[in-house]
Amino acid sequence: MPKQKVLIAGASGLVGCAALRLFSQLDDWDVVAVSRRAPFAMDQYRARFIPIDLLDQRQCAEIFGQMADVTHLVYAAVNEKAGDLVRGWRDREQMEKNLTMMRNLFEPLSAAAKNLRQVSFLQGTKAYGVHLRGNRIPMPYRERYQRHQHDNFYWLQEDYVRGKQAGQKWHWTVFRPQLVIGEAIGSNLNMVAAVGVYAAVQREAGLPLSYPGGPKLVTEMVDVDLIARALHWAADASTARNEIFNITNGDVCIWHDVWPAIAESLGMEPGQPEPLSLEKEMPKHAGQWAEIVRKYNLTSPSDMHAFVGESFALTDGGFFYGGSSEGSGLRATLVSTIKLRQAGFADCIDTEDMFRKWFKRYQELRWLPPAA
Repeated sequence: MPKQKVLIAGASGLVGCAALRLFSQLDDWDVVAVSRRAPFAMDQYRARFIPIDLLDQRQCAEIFGQMADVTHLVYAAVNEKAGDLVRGWRDREQMEKNLTMMRNLFEPLSAAAKNLRQVSFLQGTKAYGVHLRGNRIPMPYRERYQRHQHDNFYWLQEDYVRGKQAGQKWHWTVFRPQLVIGEAIGSNLNMVAAVGVYAAVQREAGLPLSYPGGPKLVTEMVDVDLIARALHWAADASTARNEIFNITNGDVCIWHDVWPAIAESLGMEPGQPEPLSLEKEMPKHAGQWAEIVRKYNLTSPSDMHAFVGESFALTDGGFFYGGSSEGSGLRATLVSTIKLRQAGFADCIDTEDMFRKWFKRYQELRWLPPAA
């Protein structure tokens, strides 16, 4: 059987980098990775990297118009609004920018790649309006529900792909992960880096690791390597064709309860919860972080923002900072993953084990100080 060839867009981000790691290890796949900046340790992968700005229509036409042998597309590129991450999710200009990026890639690619078989792309729980106030649809959120009526670039991209598919042989798959946990530098959606930097500053100050979030929230997360395996499964699974799937680790968690395992992974004692906006407070400690990088001879950027991106804002949201328990003492954001399991993908990982895995990985890479 001839090799299949996957194009991974957004290869320097959490999901794209994980897909790059997995597909480049498989002998029956050729891999092309594209993003504005090179993924970490790109030279370790059996893959070709092409730097590209997906907002540059002329560059995209030149590069993707020559990719006649691509059989699969993993589209994991996203443009977040710098300095205004959360409000940017509702910004119409930002939505159009993300649609333009996908169109700039897919128009020349689909014209050139006559043997294209499958397109996978990402949405998320914002599809269910979790970032908005007001009426909520029933929970756990299920893929079969009608669209939550709000503006979202997810809908722009999905409608575009559906429209392009008419009369074609290829199929699409959408994955909707909960909070994604994994490995990347400079990602705007990387809670491990954000928590790791916060913890390092606390430890250097001789303080315990206090949970900085709000009221208790029952939620789910997903290991980025699990997403990569799902992307590989969807590449050829007939049950994944033209389907939308929620994807999580398979368990639920409360940040307050998983916090001791996180503290242990970082060589710290958990303190009493102390609500704190990391987005507002952590930039004040940029100098301390730079000193930590020097002290421990870390390989991560000494520039805090270059390492964490906009992830402090994401972490505030994930921690439910400033949220209200509305008298119940407990809130929940849960999705159903029954559809994905019934379709044939049943992989899972314990969320505490996932955090131990990733903090250990960051320490091995010397992105964070050693635990001891």
